[in-house]
Amino acid sequence: MIELFIAVLASLFSVVNPIGAVPVFLSMTANYTTPVRNKTVLHTSIYFVAILLVFFFAGTLILSFFGISINAMRIAGGLVILNSGFALLGSKFEETRAINKEVTEEALHKNDISFSPLAMPLLSGPGSISLLISLRAQYAEWPALLVISGVIVFTGVLVWLILHSAPYLNRVLGVAGMRALSRIMGFIVMAIAVQYIIGGVVQLVDSLHK
Repeated sequence: MIELFIAVLASLFSVVNPIGAVPVFLSMTANYTTPVRNKTVLHTSIYFVAILLVFFFAGTLILSFFGISINAMRIAGGLVILNSGFALLGSKFEETRAINKEVTEEALHKNDISFSPLAMPLLSGPGSISLLISLRAQYAEWPALLVISGVIVFTGVLVWLILHSAPYLNRVLGVAGMRALSRIMGFIVMAIAVQYIIGGVVQLVDSLHK
């Protein structure tokens, strides 16, 4: 179970990439006082965990409702994650999370941005959701489901820690450091995507032969 925890954590954290969200978060909360920013971080982390847990446990229902096979979900999810990885290599984190100038401008005038656009789509986007739905279909035993749920909660804690330390991280790493980390994460994300696509294609071919 420890191996499962580490493997899922590495995949989920890489796809979510809260470090890449730091510049976007700071730009949206530039006029916030420290207490208000900290409150926003807490609410964002809670919403993030709740959203991913809902999609994780409702994953099989979603697949059944739309008549989508798990292999198709893996391939489609892998393509989404692969596109995200390409964008990270080009330091275009915002584009993969549907964050543009209009969304940023709207966020500056909202009273609460913790649910949208921070928790969704900035952090819990299509990549992380498709990853968890695939994991839900892959693991049916409750011990494994509880481990993955624990990973989601732990990732939420990491999101809180990173966003809470966003001003400090921005000063220490700077623009160059953020871009370097984004490119490293992009490479990892692309490797995860390729693995999911290959796994989905192989199992799809096996199912067709049977």
